[in-house]
Amino acid sequence: MKPTGTLHLIPVGLGDAPPASWLPSDVRELAGRIPTYIAENAKTARAFLKLVGTLRPIQEITIHTLDAKTDAKQMRAWLQPLLSGGDIGLVSEAGCPAVADPGARVVAEAHDMGLRVAPWVGPSSILLSLMASGLDGQRFAFHGYAPVNASERSAQIKSWEALSLKHQQTQILIETPYRNDAMFQALLQSLKGNTRLCVARALTTPDEWIASHAVSRWKTLPAPDLSKKPAIFLFLASR
Repeated sequence: MKPTGTLHLIPVGLGDAPPASWLPSDVRELAGRIPTYIAENAKTARAFLKLVGTLRPIQEITIHTLDAKTDAKQMRAWLQPLLSGGDIGLVSEAGCPAVADPGARVVAEAHDMGLRVAPWVGPSSILLSLMASGLDGQRFAFHGYAPVNASERSAQIKSWEALSLKHQQTQILIETPYRNDAMFQALLQSLKGNTRLCVARALTTPDEWIASHAVSRWKTLPAPDLSKKPAIFLFLASR
């Protein structure tokens, strides 16, 4: 098979912390020399590149913006130069690209084109919180966001709890930071007392905080400070 260029999957930070604390030096060096990127948001991609440092001026780095309207034809056009060699980076808004992220569509196109895909080590809020939760790390499901409507949200949480009980599967979800407090209270109100709930806030940053308790125990404790801070919630039903 003829060698091709490489689509590099480069993780970015989860919050305000120096890159040396969450990204290996070889990945930082690689990120700094890649001439072309595909990103959800060009502004945040440039901020990431400024943090890690680049060999060329940032304004000379090409950044293609990926959104819900980007079709396969456009993605293949971005990747076309890799058929002749070279490197392109793929970054997410936060954490690992293509994990709970639209970048997965770009990766699928790269594979269909016979290109090399290289995943690099860096932070993933899903895996980091699962590691720290004490919940089942062999069977788990990430759901993204729950419904915003209170009654629909409660019904969805109870449905996920039923799945958790049936399969002994950890359930993982996130929320928009300004709705974190409402989500936390909804979890306490909707889950059974013996279900274990983990809350992980501001992972990899100086404000990182992680706690895991039965829901009945959570109800006796002061509510955590989650307002306007990135957080992820995990729970596992108990038989």
